[in-house]
Amino acid sequence: MDRRGTTDDSAASSQVHCHTVPFFSQAATFARLWPLVERRVNEVFDNGKFSHGRQVAELEKALAQFTGARHVIGVNSGTDALVLLLRACGIRPGDGVLVPAYSFAATATSVVLAGGRPQFVDIDPVSYAMDPAALAAAVSPASRFVLPAHLFHQMADMAALTTVAARHGLVLVEDSAEAIGMRQRGVHAGLHGAGGVLSFFPSKTLGALGDAGAVLTDDPGTAELVSGLRHHGRLGRTLDDFPAISTRSALPGVNSKMDDIQAAVLLAKLTRLEADIRRRGELAAAYRERLQEIPGIRRLPEVIDRGPGSSAVFYVYLIEAERRDELVRHLTRHGIGTEVYYPIPLHLQPCFAEMGHSRGDFPNAEAASEHAVALPFHPDLSERQLDRVCGTIRAFYRGRPE
Repeated sequence: MDRRGTTDDSAASSQVHCHTVPFFSQAATFARLWPLVERRVNEVFDNGKFSHGRQVAELEKALAQFTGARHVIGVNSGTDALVLLLRACGIRPGDGVLVPAYSFAATATSVVLAGGRPQFVDIDPVSYAMDPAALAAAVSPASRFVLPAHLFHQMADMAALTTVAARHGLVLVEDSAEAIGMRQRGVHAGLHGAGGVLSFFPSKTLGALGDAGAVLTDDPGTAELVSGLRHHGRLGRTLDDFPAISTRSALPGVNSKMDDIQAAVLLAKLTRLEADIRRRGELAAAYRERLQEIPGIRRLPEVIDRGPGSSAVFYVYLIEAERRDELVRHLTRHGIGTEVYYPIPLHLQPCFAEMGHSRGDFPNAEAASEHAVALPFHPDLSERQLDRVCGTIRAFYRGRPE
């Protein structure tokens, strides 16, 4: 059989492949940016320092300018950023850290890795973020920190959460891993308390080619501690400094230096960040227009007005759907990628079983876990692909599978 010949099965497979809509892709983005990426990566090779070097220093300055943070510290993942930030803020063994019951596992596991103990709080069903009233009710004598997470497309109600934290003497840190570009009353995510974090996992609004992250803070003392902790506890100048390997370790730190290759990629992609954010907003509006009248869709994303100077940024496009798992299987059969956020709420995760929670403890978190699904969403998504996704969903709920 020559290259043009196919069997019936392979022809069908080829047809599905031609119409595949991936949940995430950045192929077109990298095709556009490759000359700039290549130039920056070559600079890394010319410099000869492949982590914790010149490109990382430049990225930290660029992110500080974009976010308004006084200090940005690059590390090797968003999870490490949370752990190191909590340590720098003085977490002690066994300290209670109030976290949302609905989030990625790292929101809570980072607390454990830093030596604390998660205390779960239910979410607001519209924003998917920690509910301020539920937070106030969950504070206990063991509580010392509160760690809200900004999920999907908008920030938590930071004015209300900050008020509760201040009333109970809690240190507020933000899991702002998904929140680059989000602001509330003019203040960027991560800068409403002691500090916050960014993740540059490839699918994030600003994504690298692998893992990378950063800590944001306005406090110089916190910044100094995070900077030391990321490099085996070495204080003082270590960034882009070859002799720093011999500097004394003043703290029990870790190896969480950011790779310069990732910083080079992020610097290249940072030139398109504002345009990508605008494109994400356009895609979100297009989804809403096409999906709002489809029966079976329980909820579309809503942007809550948090006052002047506030802005949403769509990291993913999350809907709540009836028969969610059937819908996911249907979309998969039609070559459409999805991602379920998050099928097991944190209080029911096996790693927290010893805390003794059961189903029904956090009803809003559990409802989101049962119904939420994210649709294909990235700046490279075409209108034709988006139409295919919406048409396939419409056919499923009308009982006429394509």
